Amino acid sequence: MSSRSRRAAATPTSGEISPAPGACLDDVVAELRACRRCLDDPTGAPLPHAPRPVLRVSSSARLAVAGQAPGTRVHQSGVPFTDPSGDRLRAWMGVTPEEFYDGSRIAIIPMGFCFPGLDANGGDLPPRRECAPLWRDRLFASLPNLELVLLVGLYAHRWHLPKAAGGPVTDVVSRAAEILSLDSRPRLFPLPHPSWRNNHWIKANPWFVEQVLPLLRQEVRRTIS
Repeated sequence: MSSRSRRAAATPTSGEISPAPGACLDDVVAELRACRRCLDDPTGAPLPHAPRPVLRVSSSARLAVAGQAPGTRVHQSGVPFTDPSGDRLRAWMGVTPEEFYDGSRIAIIPMGFCFPGLDANGGDLPPRRECAPLWRDRLFASLPNLELVLLVGLYAHRWHLPKAAGGPVTDVVSRAAEILSLDSRPRLFPLPHPSWRNNHWIKANPWFVEQVLPLLRQEVRRTIS
């Protein structure tokens, strides 16, 4: 199914991404960094601060991390995953910070590119709804060498996974090996979000550490080496 068809569906029905002829990554990124849609024509309440998109992409990248949205620390630093969640994610992947931030090998493309703000309880709001329909297909179509996408959290699962592979996070992550084997390019690997808020989930699901993480590290190393 084409990326246009996936975007039109409430839940994507294919993980396949078809490169757009002549797609220029630099042009797409320049447009994205200048985007003010969440202020000038927002879906719901406008972004509560000036946009500061955070991403890392390169046309040579073979692996992409599809995260959620920048948090407060990343909003300040402008560098993705410069927080405890990033430390945990790198440990899960079995990579060093130097490898993780090597943009020639690893792209970092969150579901929402700007920090969405905080809710009434002090937690991060969901990724902005404007971002994915506007930019996601164009970005991925401009990354011709991608072989593997790590789907970090529910929002990435919902956008990237075929409808038949969706569901609650626990169910989806437990089927990581099955989803990895789907006939899609790039291949897809679902993960929970590495936030400290998921400490209880990790303790309650020991199979994640015992079975999923070894497979993850194997696939990451094979892809970026």
